Amino acid sequence: MRAIFLSDAHLQQPGDTNYRLLLDFLSSLHDTVDTLCILGDLFDFRVGLPGLCFPEHEPLLQALQELVRSGTRLIYLEGNHDFHLQEELGRRLGAEVYPGPVTLELQGLRIRLCHGDLINRADWRYRLLHRLLRHPFTFRAARLLPQSAIEQLRHKLQRTSKGRYRQDRSRWDYRAIIRSYATSIRCQGYDALLLGHFHLPFIEHQEPFTLVSLGDWISQFSYAELSSGRLKLLTYQP
Repeated sequence: MRAIFLSDAHLQQPGDTNYRLLLDFLSSLHDTVDTLCILGDLFDFRVGLPGLCFPEHEPLLQALQELVRSGTRLIYLEGNHDFHLQEELGRRLGAEVYPGPVTLELQGLRIRLCHGDLINRADWRYRLLHRLLRHPFTFRAARLLPQSAIEQLRHKLQRTSKGRYRQDRSRWDYRAIIRSYATSIRCQGYDALLLGHFHLPFIEHQEPFTLVSLGDWISQFSYAELSSGRLKLLTYQP
């Protein structure tokens, strides 16, 4: 059996190309994959607040539900576009939902998974925003806001995120940041590190350690596969 890892689909509407291809891909995993790990930002925006409805996500959630019912273990790491989802996705999908990095033992390997948004320690502005948005007080306060106010905040965060990504890509060397973090993970005795967030697909085998930066499922349709203890970075081609 295989384990599959993907991240950063930023799904919006079911008619979008990346949304349709992801549904096709998930359908192809039935009876061939024992573990599916989603490393954040599956949705372009989803926050687990009462009163917020996301009907556009229903086809995807149903596809994941069917996959879990077929026997696949679903592991979901929250990203910077989708968070406060532990209760919702855990209850509905039977998923293991984590707000941060997690360690897995798969096929004899000790693997570290993270979304990747916090590994750049120089980006203190984002790290502060991350802490603020996930603080229990912020969450409690947001529950009191009308849905219209939440929707306004949603669109503001989406616009800000896209603008910051373009700016930050020219400001920092993402590949160097990822490699530096991977070195620290390797020194802790891990066999592999997989992360997303940077939309930069590459794999490096540094025996006995493997680094996988997953890329995205927006235009690259890249994902990682673990089979017989070996990691590969692949591109979905329907």
